[in-house]
Amino acid sequence: MYHIDIDKTLCKGCGLCIVVCPAHALVSGTERNGMGYLIPSRMDEACKGCESCAMTCPDMAITVTKTS
Repeated sequence: MYHIDIDKTLCKGCGLCIVVCPAHALVSGTERNGMGYLIPSRMDEACKGCESCAMTCPDMAITVTKTS
């Protein structure tokens, strides 16, 4: 299992992570950060650990870690 961490202070809500995730572990969210950007919602149980989201994020706001 993997955990997706999104740094809410860095995320600008561009949605690139949502587009590139082959497992659909990231979806459009409803929570806004301090700058007013919508933060993607994560579904850790769907994450396959490919780190496509982290590699694509232009703000380096995403990290993926193995939990078990």
